[in-house]
Amino acid sequence: MIQLFHVSKEYPGEPPALADVSLEVEKGEFVFLTGPSGAGKSTLLRLIFCADRPTAGQLLLFGKNVSRVTPAEVPFVRRHIGVVFQDFKLLPDRTVARNVALPLEVRARPDGEIRRRVRELLRSVGLEHRADKLPPSLSGGEQQRIAVARALAADPALLLADEPTGNLDPERTQEVMELLLAANARGTTVLIATHDRSLLARHKRRVVHLERGRVVSDGAGRPVEAR
Repeated sequence: MIQLFHVSKEYPGEPPALADVSLEVEKGEFVFLTGPSGAGKSTLLRLIFCADRPTAGQLLLFGKNVSRVTPAEVPFVRRHIGVVFQDFKLLPDRTVARNVALPLEVRARPDGEIRRRVRELLRSVGLEHRADKLPPSLSGGEQQRIAVARALAADPALLLADEPTGNLDPERTQEVMELLLAANARGTTVLIATHDRSLLARHKRRVVHLERGRVVSDGAGRPVEAR
């Protein structure tokens, strides 16, 4: 599903955001990315989403070399990916329901299916009563749950989530995690960047720990051997 071979990412005038990262995520895995701020978690997700390209190394996504994906091909690659952005990226002039419907509309799903799926997802995140509201009128936690619902709308092959529970109370955090785990049980590969150690303790899944752009442990706390 995802393969990185000695991937580095540098931005002008800054320390390397990623340095010599080699990592594989298999189809159907549920993986936590963790580490301090600036460790490279968000950069790694951006590379996988084709929002950036590696400075060095190779990144294969669905068997394709990301560096060789043309700008015209990027939207087709992204159709298989659901994303929960840290800043949500909800469209402010579209209602909550229309934001959640967007991935389904892009795929030209029938109107009846779209309405049914949107109702189902809004109910699952406790926001069915907000369907006709615009995102700016919602709280940060409500916007976060809408972003999760939108990412799951089309049952993507791969779901990337950057701090998906960061603004949520424990009850809502558990609800969101149950949605992500259910998606994983249906076959979606899930990759979550998080600072929340309680999530790691509660959900015993693979953990990849980054520091200063490098993978320092992968799995049950196993250190990564120096290359």
